[in-house]
Amino acid sequence: MTSKEIQRIATERESLEVIEGSVNQNDSHNSLKRRLGNRQVQFFRYLSSPPENGSLHALSIQLIAIGGSIGTAVFVSISNGLVAGGPGSLLIAFMLATAMMGLLNNCIAEMSVYMPVDGAFISMTGHWVDESLGFVAGWNFFFYEAILVPFEISALDLVLSYWTDAIPVEAVVVACIVLYLLINVFAVQFYGESEFWLSTGKILLFLIVFFFTLITMSGGNPKHDAYGFRYWSNPGAFAESVTKGRLGRFEGFLATLWNALFTVCGPEYVSMVAAETKFPRKYLKAAFKTTFYRLVFVFIGSALCIGVVVAYNDPTLTAITSGASEGAGTAAASPYVIAMTNLTIGVLPHITNALLMTSIFSAGNAYTYCASRSLHSLALEGKAPKLFRYCTRSGVPIFCIGASLLFALLAFLGVSRSTATVLDWLINILSSSQIINYIIICITYLSFYKATKAQNFNRSRLPYYGYLQPYGTWVALAFYVTVVFVRGYTAFLPGRWDVATFFTSYTMVAVVPLFFLGWRILRRTKFVRPSECDLVWEAPLVDAYEAALVEDSSGFWMEVAQMFGFRRRSRAFPVVV
Repeated sequence: MTSKEIQRIATERESLEVIEGSVNQNDSHNSLKRRLGNRQVQFFRYLSSPPENGSLHALSIQLIAIGGSIGTAVFVSISNGLVAGGPGSLLIAFMLATAMMGLLNNCIAEMSVYMPVDGAFISMTGHWVDESLGFVAGWNFFFYEAILVPFEISALDLVLSYWTDAIPVEAVVVACIVLYLLINVFAVQFYGESEFWLSTGKILLFLIVFFFTLITMSGGNPKHDAYGFRYWSNPGAFAESVTKGRLGRFEGFLATLWNALFTVCGPEYVSMVAAETKFPRKYLKAAFKTTFYRLVFVFIGSALCIGVVVAYNDPTLTAITSGASEGAGTAAASPYVIAMTNLTIGVLPHITNALLMTSIFSAGNAYTYCASRSLHSLALEGKAPKLFRYCTRSGVPIFCIGASLLFALLAFLGVSRSTATVLDWLINILSSSQIINYIIICITYLSFYKATKAQNFNRSRLPYYGYLQPYGTWVALAFYVTVVFVRGYTAFLPGRWDVATFFTSYTMVAVVPLFFLGWRILRRTKFVRPSECDLVWEAPLVDAYEAALVEDSSGFWMEVAQMFGFRRRSRAFPVVV
């Protein structure tokens, strides 16, 4: 370690000791955290008494990214896109959605690796754009993540019904809530390790269906039918939707694109764990760099495989997606399971369903984590009740987790068909929140970029340098803004006016500006000028935090081996200066 680094650590430690000296000895961890912030508390504790287990390691970060991005949609809901547009539209739509997500990943990575703060892009928006927009970003993200928890619990109940209807909905809901609570309440290290095992099931499921596609299309199936790309020519690569002819095929593509946009995700989940990552500059950088490859492999690979194994007009598939047959949301609705059944493969559908359970449970676990951390970030910045600032001695925002799991109680609406409709409406309404989050991330990056120009800040020296900027962000912003306004266009077509489509498509588009204006009027906030934007913020503290830790880095694959008990994980410890 260089003398400059040691001096920087000493300076940071000295300043922290001054702050700590102004805190009464009887102050709780929560009080200290309110005064210092999460990263300062972590830094001070590492200097004074390092914990036996650190925060999230490189392996945990990579698998949390997978856990948040691969869920029911990749294996089941994607079938709606296939029916709407056909395999050609499905592949093109997922390629386009993945390209836009790659551009989004490029800008959020540059900001998050440089400034790994509590609340990720939520805090950045408030500091670099406008406090009111940060307020909107935080609550928008919280409600979206929280409402997905009961959605995943309901999906898990449907998956169990593939085998039996004897398990009460209430029992499934209670069991999930208790398990999510236990996993998230016990320190973040336990959460990271639980995600390892849950995400391993997702990866295994994806590999199974990938090789199933490759082998069976080549003739390796009980019927010895080398069907290849047969369904691309019969019934065809592009399906019609809403109308007929070329316009109908284009509308089929649009319907598939909406499906793809709400399926392809990932970078926002990596950013949300930034403040609880050991060596954030190193581990987050590696996670973001591999995100684009993961997007291509998982999402574009899935779109290609599904278009190969089953036709878009398959009777079973169309019956389930249209609601004419039971099984929607379960493994029975998965194109892979339908293909397995068509090829008279018996055991594999049950294995697929079992692994699908781990995929759904893991997604719900990730949503609980992200919802609680976003609420905690809002509380720290005075945009949510002070109660949600409280953390246990392990750094877990327990009241935020409790508030997030209150939304899980909405899964009880699935007890009857009439109340289940309410949950469906809530999920459909908040689905636009995901695209709005992406718009806010793009706006935040553009503000950050303008600030670097105004202050002669050299971006090339950042830990992660995003290429094609700011042009890539402008392209992504224009794309997502267009999507959020065009998504419900079918409600305006002659003779096709539908209140439900209009209401679910545009409710959040109207609510978000109201939240923004309300907070702006209440707090009298203003947009941050590029020349006044705080580009230093917590960067020196993060530098000192990382420099104060020395670890025998074992690498990604060695961490995998350690998770299976082959080698003991090394610990990080502070440098004594």
